[in-house]
Amino acid sequence: AQSRDYYSKWYYKMKRRNFLKNASLTGLGLAVAPAIASCETDDKKVKKSTGKTVVPVVVATWRFHNATKAAWEVLEKGGTSIDAIEAGCRVEEADLKNTTVGNGGAPDRDGNVTLDACIMSKDGGYGAVVCMENIAHPISVARKVMEETPHVLLAGKGAEQFAVEQGFKRENLLTEASKKAWEKWKVKSEYKPIINIENHDTIGMLAIDKNGDISGGCTTSGMAYKMSGRVGDSAVIGSGLFIDNTVGGATATGMGEEVLKTVGSFLIVELMRQGRTPQEACEEGVKRIVASNPNYQNFQVGYVALNKQGEYGCYCIHGGFGISKFQEGKQTYIDSKAYTKKG
Repeated sequence: AQSRDYYSKWYYKMKRRNFLKNASLTGLGLAVAPAIASCETDDKKVKKSTGKTVVPVVVATWRFHNATKAAWEVLEKGGTSIDAIEAGCRVEEADLKNTTVGNGGAPDRDGNVTLDACIMSKDGGYGAVVCMENIAHPISVARKVMEETPHVLLAGKGAEQFAVEQGFKRENLLTEASKKAWEKWKVKSEYKPIINIENHDTIGMLAIDKNGDISGGCTTSGMAYKMSGRVGDSAVIGSGLFIDNTVGGATATGMGEEVLKTVGSFLIVELMRQGRTPQEACEEGVKRIVASNPNYQNFQVGYVALNKQGEYGCYCIHGGFGISKFQEGKQTYIDSKAYTKKG
């Protein structure tokens, strides 16, 4: 009986091995091939980076100069890229005048401020929170999720409870200014995202430290007056943010639903892996969205990417988007090229 059991187990293992081997050469292999090919484009003239490596460096969506400055100060002192990301994002989360991130963020249509954030480290670590209320620094909670739990994403009340257990304090995130704007919106209750205003909803940040290691973070209060429970791309790995320490990183801002449907940040990093420059990869990411949605004239999406050499790229659907960059001790703002302003 024992020999029969041994033979049965051996036979099962061999069948499974053969199945996996054959599948990789036939059905499953064929299924994977289009996914890999989907990262390729018709343009065969792929430009590979030839520039020198210039690190440390930090880039962020929009004109968040205070955030990139805070991150740079960490990097300049020899700090890690993950510490720089957290420090930079916390600056915007604490800015009560910024109604798109953290404390003071615009509420959902029911008047509740819900926050989403994620963080990724050089070794592929990932932590995120979504629909979290009453905690001002979701980027720090996301890092705690990554480092202190066996999970990668916590939502709603569970995220809030975890934050409190980690020492974060509950506080009212709805400022008087945001409350008045929400009450004014309720008069008509029209939900119509405005390009570069309501869509200006995220700080996405990428940083490379003196060791050449890259990390990234993304934090937001989401679209103003969204439906209760809505989650965009910001905290979702591969959409709002993706990091690969052998290649680089990418992050997104704008209409999260469109970024989610194209897994935009992952796509951009994979294109860079194949040899695309950060600029070429960002442009292709935007073109994927435009090609799949004829309604692109009515919403904004912007990408920023950074490769391991410290080279950046950015691109958007409509003009008005730009990025903050701190490199070689100098802060600069770069206006992004736009699909609708080609040439």
